[in-house]
Amino acid sequence: MIAQAQAQLHTIRDLLRFAVSRFNKAGLHFGHGSATAYDEAAYLILKTLYLPLDQLEPFLDARVTDSECKQVLDIIERRVKDRIPAAYLTHEAWLGDFSFYVDERVIIPRSFIAELLQTQLAPWIAEPDHITTALDLCTGSGCLAILMAHAFENAHIDAADISPQALAVAHKNVQDYGLEYRIGLVESDLFSALQGKRYDLIISNPPYVNAESMQQLPQEYRHEPENALASGEDGLDATRQILQQAVRHLTEDGILIVEIGHNRDAMERAFPQLPFTWLETSGGDEFVFLLQREQLP
Repeated sequence: MIAQAQAQLHTIRDLLRFAVSRFNKAGLHFGHGSATAYDEAAYLILKTLYLPLDQLEPFLDARVTDSECKQVLDIIERRVKDRIPAAYLTHEAWLGDFSFYVDERVIIPRSFIAELLQTQLAPWIAEPDHITTALDLCTGSGCLAILMAHAFENAHIDAADISPQALAVAHKNVQDYGLEYRIGLVESDLFSALQGKRYDLIISNPPYVNAESMQQLPQEYRHEPENALASGEDGLDATRQILQQAVRHLTEDGILIVEIGHNRDAMERAFPQLPFTWLETSGGDEFVFLLQREQLP
């Protein structure tokens, strides 16, 4: 099929149509940055051909060379046959206007907290300049720590993760953004290596996939580190530990923000005494909660 395609596909429009057809026929899952086969095909083609990612239309009828065609078709086939998420194929993931290096040592960045940081967590943080210490717990690629550094320019930030492999990726991203002097990377099983430290703001996008959902994950997600996804029978193992320990690591007026996926009902059943504030995101108000230090057990 590849040889036939290479002989008959001549323009970016041809390659785009071919890729969308292949992706739809293969029943690929899109949950790592693109929402549809069309969006993912356009991204992979533009990225492979070193074209601006926001300018497909001017290039649709541009002819490609034989070598360019082969490169695009190779990427398309890897995406279909191996079910490798696009971000791992290109080593690039985006949160808003920020791009990050990723590979299979880290979960692919996707977080509603990134949206909230665009507004500096208003109205919950009235004076962003007063945030001087912050923690990104379960930092993975370091993406949220980097976004925090841009949102709170006076803050020194710790970015903690249990995985030294993930921290190696985070180190590259922190270096790429020139933030080594403001973001410290810490190998830590949640708060274990952070004894005695207190923060004005703690954010976390911890593992939160329950056991039943882990068994049903599309193949694309199985390329990601399991320990960045799975969190016990109900998906709340990591979050329980965070809630038990966070009060000791927040300053007097400190705030805790945690993303928990589709587990709002389970959280409210497990912790009926806690006055969760559920933050509004583009996905709704069931994915991210906020608690002030005085509200924590």
